[in-house]
Amino acid sequence: MMKSSLEAQGTDYYPLHERRLRDHTLLLSATLLFCVASFFLFDRALTLSFQPLNHGLWRAFWKAVTLAGQSEWYLIGGLVVYAWFRKRNREKAKSGLFLFSTVAVSGILADIFKFILGRARPKLFLQQGIFGFEPFQGHIEHAWTSFPSGHSATALSVALTLSLLFPRLRPVFIVTAMLVAASRVVLCQHYLSDVAAGSVLGVMTVTLLYQHYFRFACDKTSTHLPERFQTLFPKGFR
Repeated sequence: MMKSSLEAQGTDYYPLHERRLRDHTLLLSATLLFCVASFFLFDRALTLSFQPLNHGLWRAFWKAVTLAGQSEWYLIGGLVVYAWFRKRNREKAKSGLFLFSTVAVSGILADIFKFILGRARPKLFLQQGIFGFEPFQGHIEHAWTSFPSGHSATALSVALTLSLLFPRLRPVFIVTAMLVAASRVVLCQHYLSDVAAGSVLGVMTVTLLYQHYFRFACDKTSTHLPERFQTLFPKGFR
């Protein structure tokens, strides 16, 4: 009787953290399935399709777009905002710290996966016919760091972070991030599966950091600063 009553409550019965774990598991599973499908069906075909276009104004446009996925812009920017406003404006300071943290963590995770998985970049496929992974081989060469896409991880982590901080501009941030991610495939720097994995890595990083550490950064009315962050701000600005 009690069991059926609990079941009738649906997802409301589950504690919040369990629902989040379920959602994250579903997202990761869907991403893995997509990456496997893309590996066999789309990756090589898209690279071969875009390779003949990789010159002239087409290439110049997408090269300009892809620059927005370089993490240094946001790492330096986030630190500058935090350092400048740390003793002046807590709201702006914690926003800078949030941006820096999401980009730094997603970038570090992307680099770890790149090193462990050792996937050959499209240029190796185009030049030598090499396609696939060589995991745990200690590859540090740029040509063997394709999976996941670091630019895509940065672009999506920045877009989601800024969307949380400036909700009205969310469409602009998301569209820009998607263009950056697409540029990596168009320029034959990554495969579609690399970009999908990097994008999800960026989204997951922001989601987890926001839920567990930085929710206060997006709450403009909050006067409570989590204990773990109190040493980062002067007493008068907590």
